[in-house]
Amino acid sequence: MTDTAGASVHASAVKVGHRAVLIRGASGTGKSRLAFDLILAGRAGQIPPAVLVGDDRVHLRASQGQLTVHPARELAGLIEIRGLGIRRCDFVEDAIVGLVVDLAAPDAERMPPPEAFQTQISGTKIPRIPIGLGFAAFPLVIAALTMTASSPCSQPSADCSKGIGNHITPTIATE
Repeated sequence: MTDTAGASVHASAVKVGHRAVLIRGASGTGKSRLAFDLILAGRAGQIPPAVLVGDDRVHLRASQGQLTVHPARELAGLIEIRGLGIRRCDFVEDAIVGLVVDLAAPDAERMPPPEAFQTQISGTKIPRIPIGLGFAAFPLVIAALTMTASSPCSQPSADCSKGIGNHITPTIATE
């Protein structure tokens, strides 16, 4: 693969289960930190196994209704860990993007409208989480990866003893 294989973007990506989480944001917004936290969560069994695709700069390619992410050749297998510097880690050559996380997103709200949870990249619609400046992204991403959307209390699932219908199941990146 060459660096001209697709559009180069300032982002990090981690493959969680079968899909990648694409993390976008300006320098200093925490892309590498979130990527490393996801890798650690995968190792701890909090989420499906997670492995780096790329940190800081990745390439995107749209094909047949899917968006694929690849590491920049010169950065493949490298991740910045603030306070420790650049470190080597396992990585994959590509993954299909299943979720986009926008750090320091200007449209982040306490209760975002439904359209905020989708983005379109190169003609491909992808689920999205807008994270406001200064807010912790990790818990929101873990919630998106592991929890179903809340259901009305009047219709809890049959196996819900408390009647609240909030059960953890794999979703976005693990489908």
